[in-house]
Amino acid sequence: MENNVKNNNKAILLIVVFFLGCLVMYGIIHFYPSILGQNITKLEKDVTVTENGIADAVDKVYDAVVIVTTYQKENIASAGTGFIYKKDNNKYYVLTNYHVIENCDKVNVTFTNEEIIETKIVGYNEYSDIAVLSFESKKEYKVAELGKSNDARVGDTTFAVGAPLNNAYSWTVTRGILSGKDRMVEIALNNSQTSDYVMKVLQTDTAINSGNSGGPLCNSNGQVIGITSLKLVSNGVEGMGFAIPIETALENAERIISGDTFVAPYLGISMLDLTSAYYYQQFHENIQKSNVSGGVVVTGVEKNSPAEDGGIQSGDIIVAIDGEEVANIAYLRYNLYTHKIGDKIKVTLYRDGNKKDVEVKLGSSAKMS
Repeated sequence: MENNVKNNNKAILLIVVFFLGCLVMYGIIHFYPSILGQNITKLEKDVTVTENGIADAVDKVYDAVVIVTTYQKENIASAGTGFIYKKDNNKYYVLTNYHVIENCDKVNVTFTNEEIIETKIVGYNEYSDIAVLSFESKKEYKVAELGKSNDARVGDTTFAVGAPLNNAYSWTVTRGILSGKDRMVEIALNNSQTSDYVMKVLQTDTAINSGNSGGPLCNSNGQVIGITSLKLVSNGVEGMGFAIPIETALENAERIISGDTFVAPYLGISMLDLTSAYYYQQFHENIQKSNVSGGVVVTGVEKNSPAEDGGIQSGDIIVAIDGEEVANIAYLRYNLYTHKIGDKIKVTLYRDGNKKDVEVKLGSSAKMS
């Protein structure tokens, strides 16, 4: 009998403890929810998110991507990639790279359903490497959704759609991450041996091969954030591709469509990179006196030019424009073309080993220097 009483007491005690525990938990949840919330937050931070694929994102842009084929005298000259980025009534606009359609007589675009349409070259900007094509049709074609590269973060998933190896593997999808932003990359125009210009671009490890030029670089939502344009090819360097930010591309494209022809501001000088001018006797002494490792040496000044009016002389070494370093001709052009015709700029230079600043009012000319 005594044992039964003890067992009953234990059972009652357990029941009481259980209900007290429930009351305590209710009180914590009701009166101190932040405590539980903090624990949940900590648990969420310990979770590793994995991605199974980006097929839905690819579907959003895939049919908007076209293969761009160029012709010279009815012969195929080259091939690249482009994408429909805009529709205005029955007119469609295609973005691609200037170097894809350079020096061609005719441009066709091929769609994923193998339909081929001849396009019109609306215009281009060589220095931004942007070209716009157009065609008219009453049919409905896929238009790519545009995103914002400014909102993208380093480490975000990116993918490209294009035609690597000159159409042999059309509409190939490659995937990677955004490796960097605001990268300054020197480029050579017209297959020259020296850098002609500098572009501010996105860096990605998404595979970009020959034929991908002009195609879209997209985020994981299938929105275009850039136009694949360049690939750094060097011994020991792998997985470094580059894309023009979509904001830069659109700004240039809209100027092209509106007929606002790009006329570069100019100084009116002939020039050499300091590293090349070093071996010319007439410039050697000033370079040694100035003790600079980079810059642009003025080899000639046009009469009645902005440079002459501003007091720039042959032999001067230009090292900065408005405080921005000028390492070589490519950077001089980049800094110069951020200004407009009529702007006044401060040119920092060395003459006879002495550093000085001169003010130049930029003019306009067909000459791009």
